[in-house]
Amino acid sequence: QVQLIESGGGLVQAGGSLRLSCAVSGRTLSSFAMGWFRRAPGKEDEFVATLRWGYSTYYADSVKGRFTISRDNAKNTVYLQLNSLKPEDTAVYSCAMGPGAAGAGRQEYNYWGQGTQVTVSS
Repeated sequence: QVQLIESGGGLVQAGGSLRLSCAVSGRTLSSFAMGWFRRAPGKEDEFVATLRWGYSTYYADSVKGRFTISRDNAKNTVYLQLNSLKPEDTAVYSCAMGPGAAGAGRQEYNYWGQGTQVTVSS
């Protein structure tokens, strides 16, 4: 059974940083694409970033230059470093696993975590 468990969310002031983690069990993530999505209150899911099996990355324009996705194959964990946070980054952040070339589409991913709350105060 595949499980994705996120951690690292919290409350931070604008301009601050957080590092989110997504621990994967039941699959070796090195052969898959790992993505991060977020859902703000009253809004639909928004793509944030993806890290494909060949280590290529792709970011939403709204987070480019501020967020960094990475993975540790030995720990079977993917990370999302959030820097220069803004109040509009407030959302539940979820990680997802999909085929190696999965991109920005939510439907491209097969497995999802429950999410971790990130709240940025102004």
